[in-house]
Amino acid sequence: MTEPEIRIDQLTGLRAILAPTRADRPNAFVLDDRPLPDPGGCPFCEGHEQDTPGEVWAQRPGGGEPNSGGWSQRAVPNLYPALIEDPGAEAEGRDSGFSASADPLRSSSRTREPDLFSTRPAIGAQEVIVHTPRHVDSLAQLDADELAGAVAAWRVRMSAHGDAALVQVIVNEGAGAGASREHSHAQLYALPFVPAAVARERERVASYRERTGGAGLLTDVLAEEVRRGERLVAIDDEAALICPWGSGSPFELRIVPREAQARFDAGKGGAAMLGTALRALTQRFGRTPDLNLWVRSAPHDAEHFHWHIDIAPKLTVRAGFELATGVDINVYPPERAAADLREALGE
Repeated sequence: MTEPEIRIDQLTGLRAILAPTRADRPNAFVLDDRPLPDPGGCPFCEGHEQDTPGEVWAQRPGGGEPNSGGWSQRAVPNLYPALIEDPGAEAEGRDSGFSASADPLRSSSRTREPDLFSTRPAIGAQEVIVHTPRHVDSLAQLDADELAGAVAAWRVRMSAHGDAALVQVIVNEGAGAGASREHSHAQLYALPFVPAAVARERERVASYRERTGGAGLLTDVLAEEVRRGERLVAIDDEAALICPWGSGSPFELRIVPREAQARFDAGKGGAAMLGTALRALTQRFGRTPDLNLWVRSAPHDAEHFHWHIDIAPKLTVRAGFELATGVDINVYPPERAAADLREALGE
């Protein structure tokens, strides 16, 4: 690929411009040093359990009291939550994100003026899931058992909030990706609404299924990616690793389970392929770049879906054009990124 192209991501419908010649600019990918601070005083390290809010869950292989040592993974409420918990707030139910009550411009009522400044409480739950008692700053530094335990912890905590409209798990690694703590951890948001990006994917999955007589959108995308091989990085018995067709930024990765499962917390697998993805990035760049990771799982009301894990390394900056238009410019086509990562893995 030498000339710019416009591509549409199959799952989101969003457009991205691929501009490969811009990757030849000086310092196209510059990774800042990320020294790991001294663990002294880190509230996520073992022995500092009293420095966090009281835990809501922990995996203790040898048993033990809550808020004590001996844990392998641990979940606590976020100390600075964006959501407030209100166990008594059930009256309004789940909000799909498109209801008239939530959007004054969609109201069907003609008897009154729309309230253009309406609000509602941000009710939900927000947790921090600490991946390991060891003071490490990235998932890439976990061994296979620790990484499997971390992914299992995501599933346990997502399942605990199964009544939410959407449960979103994210990982931010590095200051460039928005991490406020170095110690490796995930964040969980139990939301009372379905965000537009997730609703868009839900609707596209449903539309594709109806148009094709029952086929799965991501299942068909995966089958074609495996057949073509250009953007396939790795595959095992559980999942495949691809650089998505409509990648909006360099070296985006998507982990797709080979068996279609709607909810991540009801599914299985993915941890081994996540380890492969992190190893490939580390080999390609000399260390794991700052990155954002998120689990895309079915909203509560989705009848058909296909969970996946997306990884977006922070190698470039979204500038004015991207912010103004919502259209990303990707300087490193996914075919080139996948080839680099296969080479990094020795495949």
